[in-house]
Amino acid sequence: MVSIGIPKEIKNNEKRVGMTAQGVSELIRLGATIYVEQDAGIGSGITNEEYIENGAIIKETAEEVWAADIVVKVKEPQPEEYGFFRPNLTIYTYFHLANEPKLAQALKENQVTAIGYETMVGPNGDLPLLTPMSTIAGRLAVETASHFLGNQYGGQGILIGGIPGVKNGKVVIIGGGTAGRNAVQTALGLGAHVTVLDIKMETLTEIEQLYGKEIVTLMSNPTNIAEAVKDADIVVGTVLIPGAKAPKLVTEEMVKSMKPGSVIVDVAVDQGGIFETEDRVTTHDDPVYIKHGVLHYAVANMPGAVARTSTIALTNVTLPYLMTILRDGLEESIKNDSTIQTGINTYKGHITNEAVATALDMTSTEILTLIH
Repeated sequence: MVSIGIPKEIKNNEKRVGMTAQGVSELIRLGATIYVEQDAGIGSGITNEEYIENGAIIKETAEEVWAADIVVKVKEPQPEEYGFFRPNLTIYTYFHLANEPKLAQALKENQVTAIGYETMVGPNGDLPLLTPMSTIAGRLAVETASHFLGNQYGGQGILIGGIPGVKNGKVVIIGGGTAGRNAVQTALGLGAHVTVLDIKMETLTEIEQLYGKEIVTLMSNPTNIAEAVKDADIVVGTVLIPGAKAPKLVTEEMVKSMKPGSVIVDVAVDQGGIFETEDRVTTHDDPVYIKHGVLHYAVANMPGAVARTSTIALTNVTLPYLMTILRDGLEESIKNDSTIQTGINTYKGHITNEAVATALDMTSTEILTLIH
C-alpha cells in the first residue's frame, strides 16, 4: 500500500496546500494511505476534520508526514526540509530548479525522485499543471500592480483605469501565454490602455482577434520593449521557458527610462525573472522594493495570496496524474505517460530534464535509460 504525505507549507505566507479533502478521498479509493500534517489546510479553508472525514490520518509533525512514499506539496522544499530527503522518496510539487541549485544538488545527492509540475508538458505542448497558477498569477499581477500605484506605497498616485476627464494608465505585458493573456483580460477590465509583446506572430494575431483594436500588439524585440516600457505605468513580465531560467529581456537602462513611481510585476521571478534590475525575490510580508524610482514586485508565490482558489485549481490538475502513478506504479507511468515523463526532474541521483540541467550547468540523463 502506497502512503502519501501532505505537509504544511512553510514558505513565507504560503497558505496553499498540496491536496484538497475531496482529492484525498479519491486517492484513498485507490488504496493509498494519506497522512496530512496538522492544520496544513487551514490557510485554504480546509479543516483537519474535513480531511479526517475524507479518510486522511492527521499527523502532528512534518517528520511523520515526510516519512510517506510520496510527498505532495505546492512549493519547492525549503532548506529546513532537505533533512527529510532519502532514496525512494518521491516529491510531487513545483520545483523551479533552474533557480534553485542547492535544492537540485540535495535532490541528486539523496536520490529523490522529483516530479516538477512546471515541466510537465501535455501532448499538445501545453503545460497543464502550470496553467491554473499562471491564470491566477496573470490576473493578480495587474490587480496587485494597480494597488501599488497608490501614493502610500511610493507609486505615482494614479488610477489605472482613469475616470471621465482624466486619461487612463498604460499597462505593458511582455509575453502572450496563459499568464500574459489573463493579465491582458484584467488590465482591459480595469480600463487601462494595454500593449502586449510576444515573439510569436500567431500569438499576437490570436490576441488581436480576441480584443480587436482595444489593444496594441507588438513583436517582442529590444527596440519595441524599450519603447513600450518607457511610458508604461505598469509592466508585467510573464515569459516562461519550461524548466529553464527566464531570459533577461528588460535591461537596467530600460528600467531607468521608466517614470518614477511606475510598477514592475514579474510572474517569472521564480525562474530568475526577465528584468535585469531584479536582485532579490520578495515575500508577501514585504513584497516591493524600489530601484531607479520604480517599484519592483517580485513575490515568487503570487497565487498563495488567494490560497483557497489556488488549492482547488491545483488539485484539479495534479490529481489525475497522481492517480495514474498510484494505479500503474511510478516506472510504468513514466514509460506510458509522456506528461509524467516530462515532469521527472531528478531520478536515482541524476538530473533528467535537459532544460533544468542546462540552466544549472549540469549533465542530464535521459529518464528512460534509468528505468528497467
